[in-house]
Amino acid sequence: MRCTTCLVAALAAPLVAAQETVLGVYIFSRHGDRTAKSTPPANLTDLGYDQVFTSGTYYRNRYISSDATQRIFGINSDIVKQSQLTASAPADTVLQNSALGFLQGLYPPTQLGSQKLRNGTTVQAPLNGYQLIPLQTVETGTNSENSAWLQGSTNCANAQISSNAYYSSAQYLETLSRTQDLYNSIYSDINGTFSQSQGDFKNGYTIWDLLNVASIHNATATIPDDETMAQLKYLADQHEFGLAYNESEPIRAVTGSIIAAEVMEALNTTITGKGKSKLNVQFGAYSGMLSFFGLANLTNVNPDFYGVPNYASSLVWELVTNTTVSSSSWPSNDEIFVRFLFHNGTTSSASEPVVYPLFNTNSSLLSWNDFASGMNKFSIPDQQSWCQACGNTTGVCSAAYLDGGDSVSTSSSSNSSSSKSGGMSKAVAGVIGAMVTLAVILLIEGAIVLLGGLRLVSKKRIARSSSHTSEVGGSPAKA
Repeated sequence: MRCTTCLVAALAAPLVAAQETVLGVYIFSRHGDRTAKSTPPANLTDLGYDQVFTSGTYYRNRYISSDATQRIFGINSDIVKQSQLTASAPADTVLQNSALGFLQGLYPPTQLGSQKLRNGTTVQAPLNGYQLIPLQTVETGTNSENSAWLQGSTNCANAQISSNAYYSSAQYLETLSRTQDLYNSIYSDINGTFSQSQGDFKNGYTIWDLLNVASIHNATATIPDDETMAQLKYLADQHEFGLAYNESEPIRAVTGSIIAAEVMEALNTTITGKGKSKLNVQFGAYSGMLSFFGLANLTNVNPDFYGVPNYASSLVWELVTNTTVSSSSWPSNDEIFVRFLFHNGTTSSASEPVVYPLFNTNSSLLSWNDFASGMNKFSIPDQQSWCQACGNTTGVCSAAYLDGGDSVSTSSSSNSSSSKSGGMSKAVAGVIGAMVTLAVILLIEGAIVLLGGLRLVSKKRIARSSSHTSEVGGSPAKA
């Protein structure tokens, strides 16, 4: 048996060299605490709002503030500079509102004072100087928190077929039969939501999700004992990982492949733009996290990566160098490295992210070229690649559409000659469909007005996403 705890303990030690400079960062975060998926519509709770705000505040103190421990080179500390930051989320109420809460912690209100207009009118900054940050929207993942089917919002035909195949696998059928008595024993606790025929492992995630939400918010609900809840969580993890990743069928992890491509594109832009783009924040459902964990071999490092991550969990990629950086001096690709970190749940100074090695390398730092090579083995970088991998042939994947010139070149000056490009093009959202409908935009704007009003920017990109999303992660599920 591999000593995963030894490896993790070693990696948890301080790893930042005295001369290290952070050039750019990509953060992929899960939403905060929400209401149950089995009783839609799901909504972000006050607890969830606090969780993502707390995480955003931590990352501000780590990367942005003037006394940040690992301040990103050249980033504005107090007043956001829009060109330095890109934030995005699917058109989903829980994910959109979580992103807004995180951004409030990242760049809190600043006392901008008042402004005197030419006509003599004095205007005070609303909400104590609340900072308006554009939130780009991606279409895949729309209403994912109201869906009980993990692949339901990917629109990828082959991924949906592959995930459905899990329900006929030997592992699934054995677990379904073996655990029926367990689900029968707790049926009285869920019979207000699930019928007798639905009370089994097939609904393992949504059953646990319902009980977990009740254990947090409903003081009068009857909840199984701690040991039973732990068993239900273990089974929920097993169920969801089985739908999100299969080593012999990589397409099942399509959301992880898309995340990989988007991370590559963003960090590549930081390199080629010599730091003009500094920070990317993306919110999405946990399915993409599970898929990436499998694709990047993180389950070989720690079995906890088989588990559904907690609310407000975050994946972080840091672009760093040990060479001198200035406004006139930028490191070469050979002098740039990538570090991957993960935190399970709300991030704070009392509970910080931990560094983990990617791709079975046992290395806490990867050279840019090695990182790009590893990510490009499973990333889906453009529209045509997505169509081919998913087996979609109609609509935006029709021959006429693809021949119309919307597919993108994947060459990039920042990668080695043997690797593919920097990642997902912003034109790729055509894979999923047209722009977000007016009704969805109005819905989002309404939610945003309540939080202070962020401007929405439509973005054409393939999005990651999935459907389920829930709380605790960490208990391992056998894959």
